[in-house]
Amino acid sequence: MSNVLIIAEHLNGKLNAATARCVSAAAALSPTAIDIVVLAAEPAAVAAQAAQIEGVSKVLTVANAANAQAIAQLQAPQVAALAAGYSHVFGPSTTFGKDLMPAVAALLGVDQVSDLMAVEGSHGFKRPIYAGNAIITVQMPAGTTVVATVRTASWPEAASGGSAAVEATTVDVPLPSHTRYLGLAGASSDRPDLQSARRVVSGGRGVGSAENFRIIYSLADTLGAAVGASRAAVDAGYVPSDLQVGQTGKIIAPELYIAVGISGAIQHLTGIKDAGTIVAINKDADAPIFEIADIGLVGDLFKLLPELEAALG
Repeated sequence: MSNVLIIAEHLNGKLNAATARCVSAAAALSPTAIDIVVLAAEPAAVAAQAAQIEGVSKVLTVANAANAQAIAQLQAPQVAALAAGYSHVFGPSTTFGKDLMPAVAALLGVDQVSDLMAVEGSHGFKRPIYAGNAIITVQMPAGTTVVATVRTASWPEAASGGSAAVEATTVDVPLPSHTRYLGLAGASSDRPDLQSARRVVSGGRGVGSAENFRIIYSLADTLGAAVGASRAAVDAGYVPSDLQVGQTGKIIAPELYIAVGISGAIQHLTGIKDAGTIVAINKDADAPIFEIADIGLVGDLFKLLPELEAALG
């Protein structure tokens, strides 16, 4: 039978919602146990949040000053040691997971399954290729530890209401000294996180300029939504790259996605295909985005957005 270890993603004492999505993926295996490990300098607060996820058997905490920052080279040896006794080790397919899990797989001497989106058995999984235009089934060798990143856009958040036991553990492994933490650079915003937001408003090249992007921010504030952008908008310098949605940006699955002035290039559609409801606003009635949109508005975005915002306000 399968038993799964999930690596918790967290920042500033808050558990990332991607962890609960990994629990949903793990539950698809019908395992005997789903455990979460929290690596931190002071893991208690995050562990308490993880323990509330329904379906979790127990939460392991590894308190170590070296875990104050999520440095893959320091955490990977600890995760590899903890993997003993587990058939599967999952992490989210976020920046955190994409950094950590390959190192874990290397230390365990196994191949990694990337962007796991469906379970076909204990060692069989589906994952996207060719920018999501094709899905392949990957069959891992029986008896090997499965190390995988979970495509969080393909899985719902596991419900809360659990009461898993929290258990402190220690990991006695040498940690490398060639990597050190210098700092974390990131945009500061009061808006929801783009990858976990339930509502997202994105702007594209059609917005016209960085100054014009204020209408995107304004609508997002009205909706309590996160802000995203197409690659074209990022390349044009309208917004920073951390807002980019798509194959070369962030893969998201909000309940509501509003695409403003976005034509719908395939690399962008890859990032939003799992969204619940897609609303497209574009002056070009033949824009590809309308082919996948649930609701399409053809017209001048500078007229439509203020009217939409007023109606919502």
